[in-house]
Amino acid sequence: MNPANTVRPLDGVKIISLEHAIAAPFCTRQLADLGARVIKVERPGVGDFARAYDGRVNGLSSHFVWTNRSKESLALDLKTSKGMEVLQQLLEDADVLIQNLAPYAAARMGLSYDALHERFPKLIVCDISGYGVGGPYEKKKAYDLLIQSEGGFLSVTGGKGDDELAKAGCSIADIAAGMYAYTNILSALLLRDKTGRGSRIDISMLESLVEWMGYPLYYAYNDAPPPPRAGASHSTIYPYGPFPAGDGGVVMLGLQNEREWRSFCEAVLQQPTLADDPRFASNPQRSANRIELRQIILALFADLTADAVVQRLDEAQIANARVNDMAKVWQHPQLRARDRWREVGSPAGTVPALLPPGRNSEYEPRMGDVPAVGQHSSAILCELGYSQEQIQAMAQGNII
Repeated sequence: MNPANTVRPLDGVKIISLEHAIAAPFCTRQLADLGARVIKVERPGVGDFARAYDGRVNGLSSHFVWTNRSKESLALDLKTSKGMEVLQQLLEDADVLIQNLAPYAAARMGLSYDALHERFPKLIVCDISGYGVGGPYEKKKAYDLLIQSEGGFLSVTGGKGDDELAKAGCSIADIAAGMYAYTNILSALLLRDKTGRGSRIDISMLESLVEWMGYPLYYAYNDAPPPPRAGASHSTIYPYGPFPAGDGGVVMLGLQNEREWRSFCEAVLQQPTLADDPRFASNPQRSANRIELRQIILALFADLTADAVVQRLDEAQIANARVNDMAKVWQHPQLRARDRWREVGSPAGTVPALLPPGRNSEYEPRMGDVPAVGQHSSAILCELGYSQEQIQAMAQGNII
């Protein structure tokens, strides 16, 4: 890589975002990583409500720090005519408008694609909502956990009992929607290069998560029984999941085929005859008899440390992993060896930030600061031609 090469794929692309929480901010942060200028429009004073979720990062919200680096914050009251006037000025040379406000809130402000397209024919408008436009759910409010529930995710996670449902430990529905908004915007930019016209993108959190549910959906095709909830183990492949060792450590292991099963019996369990035991002769049989097989594995692992189990698994070329907590992920040797951490600025000082996944030999991703509410308001308004007196008057009127 040439470190002097500062040209990025989305340099020159201007994005206006009416965003809060996770889905849209996660999308626009990734666009900013690629060089896009992202102007985040926030409510004066309080800003994006995700700023107040917690104070775990030197007093800043963990969610906000994660999804908002490299952006400019413009405090703007869109309920005022002056605030809307400023937004319309920003859209004059914008490439993308993205929003994940309450259902139809943007449309009521005259910010639908149909309302904007005639004036800004090249503008791409991306709307993110819980359920998308149309259908009986279009006006329902949606949050991540609710979509995990509606999308069937909770039906395949957690333990076996009815009271053992378990949500994902991160905002998986928001992340899915943000990822599909990100890729759809990239596709729309490419399409505009061919047609010269903007387009409307309608992203549904439900559809995004259900796409990720493809395996359990097809497993339950045509009213077949769904995959059972199996905690941290795989519901249909075995042995595939966590196994404690004698020193209290836990090793996650996964077998995918019969060759690996035989190698596991010979080199890890050191019981080669087990490979031909009729109870475990194929994956469906191993999965059906997982209680008996688990007892055999646990009896062997009880005499070994977690390190010794991992060593045997590695020597047998059986996939395995440590069950790391967050502290261990911060210190993960692979991330450090690949130099994946950077420092970015924030209102509370510098904080570590993970480089975006994917390494391109031609450029470094942008790793800019996390903004304070309205940090860039004056500078952006100056660009639009407002005088310092006008800017001060808007500040005094709580418009910015």
